[in-house]
Amino acid sequence: MPKYVVFFSYSSAAVRGMIDHPSDRSAAVKELAESLGGSIESFYWMQGQHDGFVIGEFPDSVSGVAIAAAVASTGAISSIESHEIFDHGQQAEIVEKAKTALRAYTPPN
Repeated sequence: MPKYVVFFSYSSAAVRGMIDHPSDRSAAVKELAESLGGSIESFYWMQGQHDGFVIGEFPDSVSGVAIAAAVASTGAISSIESHEIFDHGQQAEIVEKAKTALRAYTPPN
């Protein structure tokens, strides 16, 4: 299954709700991913541009985008950014395919 890292930032209303009524957000994220056949590897809060990130696997990119759209539609997330990520074995495959593609490419003159 494709693996993704998803960076997110909560809306101020969502942060207020979590302060007023603390809950296990990782359990909610796990349930969300599983609803479309995915799984969560990790869930972290962080400092900086985003409030946190999730690393998860989804059956396909359509499922990953559907989950992001569902969450964004609630207003709890003020921004969401997802990227497909690749492990070491896939990196080697990417480089090999790039080598093949480079042989077929003619740069602009």
